[in-house]
Amino acid sequence: MAMFDIFYEPFFQRAVMAGLGIALVAGPVGCFIVWRRMAYFGETLAHSGLFGVGLGLLLGFSLTLGAVATAVAVALMLMLMKRQRVLAMDTLLGILSHSALALGLVTVSLVVGAAGDHMDLLFGDILTVSSRDVMIVWAGGAAVLLVLAFLWRDLIAISVHEELAQAEGVNVQRVELGFILLIAVMTAISMKIVGLLLITALLVIPAAAARRLAATPERMAMIAAGMAALAVMSGLALSAYANAITGPAIVLSAAFLFVLTLAIPQSD
Repeated sequence: MAMFDIFYEPFFQRAVMAGLGIALVAGPVGCFIVWRRMAYFGETLAHSGLFGVGLGLLLGFSLTLGAVATAVAVALMLMLMKRQRVLAMDTLLGILSHSALALGLVTVSLVVGAAGDHMDLLFGDILTVSSRDVMIVWAGGAAVLLVLAFLWRDLIAISVHEELAQAEGVNVQRVELGFILLIAVMTAISMKIVGLLLITALLVIPAAAARRLAATPERMAMIAAGMAALAVMSGLALSAYANAITGPAIVLSAAFLFVLTLAIPQSD
């Protein structure tokens, strides 16, 4: 096979379409995760999604639905537990994140052969996505972007100054819940692209890189989407030619882009 023949293969074209669909959404959503310092929160939701996958395998229903349902349940629980004063939020997130991951691994292991057959859900296997997977990614991504556009101004107001936004009439709890649901949906539709264990990296790293290059929230969102798309394409190329695991290859590509941006003067 010639060097560039792989780009004409249907499986590679599907992978490109799925990866770009995730990247265009991960960039803008990741900006708010970076602004609001919610990286650990996103990781907790991603880990809880694995438990939903395990339940789906055990009970025979949609793995995507299981991941969304458990992520939403954990998100709601976290919102309620934010009011308690016994544990710091980062401590609580650490407990829930690792407990959810362990519970998910145990649940998946109860299904015969699941540990080997579903490793792609942990680390991603974008080269095996089907046409149906691509449609789910783009449909889910479009829905996420529409909701994000609706919440955009309120999310920016909360990110700048939560108390002031609330004083100006912003329903902080409703907006936070909406954003958390977006993260849960992003986690579910990204399972086969970068995997449940790495989705937070794709959300955070391109946005962190874009932060140094943008002077406005809108420009940062666009640059982050472009960075995520470039990371996906670079990761796919590395996976195809070096036989590397696709999900980690995409994340490493994003990390490399971030390192490159460190040499660029930060935008005012």
